[in-house]
Amino acid sequence: MTNTEIVVLRFGGRRLARQLAPLPCRDVTVATDVDAAVEGVRRLVVVGDDADLAAVLTRLMRLERLDVEVAHVPGLFGARRATTAAAQRVPLIRDETGTVLVGAAYWLPPGDARVIHGEAVVDDAVLFDGEVTGVRVEPTSSVPGLRAAVLSGGLLRRRWLSGRAVQLGTTGARVVRDGVPVPREVKRSAFYRHVTGWLRVG
Repeated sequence: MTNTEIVVLRFGGRRLARQLAPLPCRDVTVATDVDAAVEGVRRLVVVGDDADLAAVLTRLMRLERLDVEVAHVPGLFGARRATTAAAQRVPLIRDETGTVLVGAAYWLPPGDARVIHGEAVVDDAVLFDGEVTGVRVEPTSSVPGLRAAVLSGGLLRRRWLSGRAVQLGTTGARVVRDGVPVPREVKRSAFYRHVTGWLRVG
């Protein structure tokens, strides 16, 4: 790949690794900054955290540009691999708002409550029915695409359920997606595998 085929997307003015310095770099302040950077590019190198990577993938999904390879460099390490490693298509997990999840999401009790009241299912299997202190949802690198587990006292129980989708119905819950709290409490929430995966580098 030539340098003109790779563009670096930098979030928060992060310092770039030496290997990325010669490449075209675009500073991203709002999600739509990604749109112009995609033109004529085969690979994007995202320098930022999980939420930043998710923002880029969300834009690519909405632009129907999941043919673009995406590398993630959260710090100063892994830059060489980001420019030279092959890309592999992996499941793309999104929620009902059309926002991508790349690291982990949590369903947590609302306000001062200690538990979530409701029910969650992974595909056709019941994850919980009643009260729990929380749920963790993670994408997986292969199909069916995600897994979920109940939290007990803030710690993960060992029972993971894997599937294409996980859905929650509740009297009220907070959603934290890739470390970012969703502003409003929800009564329904879902994460599921998009019809097209994304091209993850490395």
